[in-house]
Amino acid sequence: MRLAPMTAQHLGLVLGIENAAYEFPWSHGNFIDSLAAGHIAQVLCDPRGELLGYLVALPGYQEMHLLNLTVAPAAQGLGHARGMLAWLVARCAEQGAQQLWLEVRESNARALRVYRHFGFASIGTRKGYYPAPLGRREDAVVMGLPIGAEAAASTAPERPDALD
Repeated sequence: MRLAPMTAQHLGLVLGIENAAYEFPWSHGNFIDSLAAGHIAQVLCDPRGELLGYLVALPGYQEMHLLNLTVAPAAQGLGHARGMLAWLVARCAEQGAQQLWLEVRESNARALRVYRHFGFASIGTRKGYYPAPLGRREDAVVMGLPIGAEAAASTAPERPDALD
């Protein structure tokens, strides 16, 4: 598996995965704005070039904020999310980030398991952060992962551009 920079040419496939994975997906404009702003945006492709997932992260001063990490529904449960997280942790360490942050839906048990297994800790809750059915709102769990030389070394793949 290989990560490559996301470009506007990927967005048709990215949006296909986004719409299949989420009831309330990001819009085309969300991705365009992220690319235009220079956010870290990567696509995960298999050896044949099939798009399996992607990530978007916002670098900040001594921190990184993971905005979107998605694996195609048919490719979930195979370690791709952990591989992309390991790549991002290595990137954080390279850029001097001391913390990686994210929000995740309270109801997204699968993602919560992945993040907790990876070492993220729950920091708090953002009330009504996400849209939910019937005009309701759902809380987000705010999670953080400290980044340091030992954290990056323990999670980084041998080749950051190659994922298993």
